[in-house]
Amino acid sequence: MKRFILASFSMLFALGQALGQAAEIPAAPADSWPMYRGTASLTGLSKSKLSSSLKQLWAFKAEEGIHGTAAIADGRVFVGCDDGKLYALDFKTGKQIWSFKTEDIVESAPLVRDGKVYFGSSDCFVYALDAKDGKLLWKFETEDRVLGAPNFFQPKGKDAKPSLIVGSYDFKLYAFDPVTGKKKWDYETSNYINGSPAVFSGRTAFGGCDALLHVIDLNAGKKQKQIDAEAYIIGSAAVVDDMAYIGHYENEFLCIDINGGKIAWKYKDRAFAYASSPAVTRDRLVVGCRDKRLHCLDRKTGKRLWAFRTRGKVDSSPVIADGKVIVGSDDGNLYVVSLEDGKKLWSYEIGEAVIAAPAVASGTIVIGAEDGRVYAFGSAK
Repeated sequence: MKRFILASFSMLFALGQALGQAAEIPAAPADSWPMYRGTASLTGLSKSKLSSSLKQLWAFKAEEGIHGTAAIADGRVFVGCDDGKLYALDFKTGKQIWSFKTEDIVESAPLVRDGKVYFGSSDCFVYALDAKDGKLLWKFETEDRVLGAPNFFQPKGKDAKPSLIVGSYDFKLYAFDPVTGKKKWDYETSNYINGSPAVFSGRTAFGGCDALLHVIDLNAGKKQKQIDAEAYIIGSAAVVDDMAYIGHYENEFLCIDINGGKIAWKYKDRAFAYASSPAVTRDRLVVGCRDKRLHCLDRKTGKRLWAFRTRGKVDSSPVIADGKVIVGSDDGNLYVVSLEDGKKLWSYEIGEAVIAAPAVASGTIVIGAEDGRVYAFGSAK
């Protein structure tokens, strides 16, 4: 009997551990934000602590407006600009270290990994640069603009080789060798690919203007599923526990059951599109909308928990850090609100639209705006 009780306890403990692990949502490290949305599954979470009392630490002036999200890694900020350049800035001072010129706007958020910076440009190329000095390592020409951010897939296994994953307006998702830039495979859809592909469990999920959520086996580059989202998709999906969370242009936000191949729930409030990508926690998610509000929903049911009103559309994709939600608005403000109840904790008036998503690391928010500046905000204490 004693052995049975001990065995049962062990099984319950193991089950509890497994459940605890399942509830753990991937988040960016406290000291870096190496890619769009912080993690490969695009959860928009940071482990960084963040003060409720913030001040501007520095601002860097580029030549034109900034739509793209910054990456933060190795003491540097990497950010693209409408002037066609990718800039590397000192994280503490905002001073330029180097810049790399492409032939069109750089809206794609960079990905920093293994000493390299990967990004796309509207000149139709995917680029890989040396993060230290900005020298070109390789580039690959697609047949149209590359607006979405790249992602990284590291297969399991001792000798398994990683892939860089990125979508293009030429309707294709590409996989490259990250060292050489050699194409491994491409997967063709029937319309533009706007956002970044979420990477999870050896698969990727992404949407586009064909109104489908595509689920692809990343080892083979082959389709697993196509799920009808019922309208075209501008933003990127966050994937947690094989559920994809994404909004579309016909005014709905969806939870899609990837394994079941169906929509689990829909949220619709008013007739305004979703271009923002969500940030997702264990029990809730937050997403911006063109109805000028930031919406917080119950992750399991899609029921609205609160909404925070701004004075402009919210295409900026929110980030959650330390119980706080950081987001920009077309009204020219950067906001920090409470994740618990949606109450405003802090705001800063930039004066021009803030479309880019924030990057958060080491207690600092970095974000670009339409005024052509990259701003850093940190603790005022």
